[in-house]
Amino acid sequence: MSILALSFTLLFVMITMLVSVWQKLGLERDIAVGTVRSAVQLLLVGYVLQFIFNTSNPILIALILVLMITIASFNAGKRGAGLKGIVWKIAIAITSTELMMMGLLLGFRIIEATPQYIIPISGMTIGNAMVVSGLFLNQMRREVSASRGEIETLLSLGATARQAIQEVMKRSVKSSMIPTIDGMKTVGLVQLPGMMTGMIVAGANPIEAVRYQILIVFAFTSSAAITSIILSLISYRLWFTKDLRIRLIEEKG
Repeated sequence: MSILALSFTLLFVMITMLVSVWQKLGLERDIAVGTVRSAVQLLLVGYVLQFIFNTSNPILIALILVLMITIASFNAGKRGAGLKGIVWKIAIAITSTELMMMGLLLGFRIIEATPQYIIPISGMTIGNAMVVSGLFLNQMRREVSASRGEIETLLSLGATARQAIQEVMKRSVKSSMIPTIDGMKTVGLVQLPGMMTGMIVAGANPIEAVRYQILIVFAFTSSAAITSIILSLISYRLWFTKDLRIRLIEEKG
């Protein structure tokens, strides 16, 4: 794709901004900032990845993965603002998921141990884990608030913090998994996923593209479940004070 052809895609952004002005939505500034940021960020990432792919330095690969996990953890942590140490809990959950997924993929030689495979697949896995973490925390906030009476009753009857909040954790884990499960049910029918589409556009055999997409779908589902379960197990105590009173947090945008 030429630079000229790419520049024409700005027409989509302009149309969106005009619609925002017409409907008085007030989104013009956010759209403009988002457009510039996304373009600059993607270009920078492109040059960085090109350099890493050419050098294949394992230290640089590790640094990229650490940066991805750090940004993902802080972003998802916004959903748990008010819970002390939640960012670290999310980082542990995402890191555990990433190590497990990469360990299986590389250990069974499903993918090659090269930056071209490790970084993109890790990026998708970490990104999916970030979304699931945010969904889990959002649902936990709602569930804890709605089930406050139930939790306090269980505590008064002698239940431990884990026992009192167990059902709330289960419902939150299930809720955080819904988008991933729905995506599995409709993949290929409602949408052609990004990796598969990109490979086909690049000229790859559609069957080969489908195989890689199946890998990603299965990895997404597994990583979503692992992240949500680990995060629930290591963070549930944050919803209580030291004297086992419920800690409620406000919703963040």
